[in-house]
Amino acid sequence: MAHWTLDQIPWAAFDAQKVDLDIVKLVKAAALVEYNGGDYASYLNNVFHDDDGFRAVAGEWSLEEVQHGAALARWAKLADPSFDFDVAFKRFTDGYKIPIDVESSVRGSRCGELVARCIVETGTSSYYTALAEACDEPVLKNICRRIAADELRHYKLFYTHLNRYLAQEGLGAWGRFKVAMSRITESEDDELAYAYYAANHADEPYERKRFSSAYAKRAYAYYQPPHIQRGIAMVLKAAGFNPQGFLHKPLSSFAIWFMRRRVAKLSAAGA
Repeated sequence: MAHWTLDQIPWAAFDAQKVDLDIVKLVKAAALVEYNGGDYASYLNNVFHDDDGFRAVAGEWSLEEVQHGAALARWAKLADPSFDFDVAFKRFTDGYKIPIDVESSVRGSRCGELVARCIVETGTSSYYTALAEACDEPVLKNICRRIAADELRHYKLFYTHLNRYLAQEGLGAWGRFKVAMSRITESEDDELAYAYYAANHADEPYERKRFSSAYAKRAYAYYQPPHIQRGIAMVLKAAGFNPQGFLHKPLSSFAIWFMRRRVAKLSAAGA
């Protein structure tokens, strides 16, 4: 059951004068990705086909993801009345599809799958926290805070089931770390690039590098060191390492440097 509803969002407090156009573009893209939660639930149902307990919580998780997309889409429509979410979502799902018809995880094991899900929830929790703190528009701030809290709770859900499967599969820390790093590098894959394109540039041909860069330039700019440091701690925990151990500081420093450098290069290139 969702922890909040769309009716609890203070829509009447929307302030058009505090809307940031770059954030609007990011929100439109995020709405498409979140609303596609049903496909991810189908994929997880196939991977965990004989685990009714996990399938039940995965179903609840996907409903919350879809609600996130609906909330973001409604806000985007307030910010840009010309935005047609239904048309954009169809364009997105027509052009980007995840592998639903599988019998096992693309990560090689159920442990690997759950590590990857923890990494995704780490990223989204950090991302919506960063957006909430960066934006001035009160309704979006409220929505992002709610979503960030949900994503943190989802991380804990997947982490709990990860520990259960570790007893069965025994995936070691370095194996989990490799899965985590692999999933992080996919953050600039076609999904976000195509969502950004489908939401904002439908009248142009799709160019993966161009739209991936356009998305990254805007999204990465809102991360502050505390968001990154917390995210690294969550990644390390999912991988089986001490969240505040010897790896935390160097990985956090590298991630902060990388994001700042990436934004600077993309800005200089006019992405």
